[in-house]
Amino acid sequence: MVTTDTISLSTKGHCDIVDITLPVEQQLAKSEIVSGIATVFVTGSTAGITTIEYEPGIIADLKDAWQRLAPDNIPYAHDRAWGDGNGYSHIRTSLLGSSLVIPFKDKKLALGTWQQVVLVDFDNRPRQRQLVVQFMGE
Repeated sequence: MVTTDTISLSTKGHCDIVDITLPVEQQLAKSEIVSGIATVFVTGSTAGITTIEYEPGIIADLKDAWQRLAPDNIPYAHDRAWGDGNGYSHIRTSLLGSSLVIPFKDKKLALGTWQQVVLVDFDNRPRQRQLVVQFMGE
């Protein structure tokens, strides 16, 4: 069986990291599927999905790492072509990825004790984000 739903949320941009574990768990609770895999996908090309220990130190470290990997203050061909100043956000998203697959059993995501699912919004402005959450299993 497969079920598909969406989650809408507002983000601040500028490497805003949002814990989405609870909304994903709430969608799973509403599903008729007990065991299987969950796929979480963010639509758009300037935000990604991953897991972290959602605490202030890691959040700061992750933001610093993204700044070192794809700085927001250097020229990008995308910016020259489109003038929107968010070339770095597309690069960061390409490196992170826009989806995540998580196994679940007995309606419980198989996450570690300190592991949360997060959306990282890399864009240079606030956005309304849409997540597609799909559960596949029995």
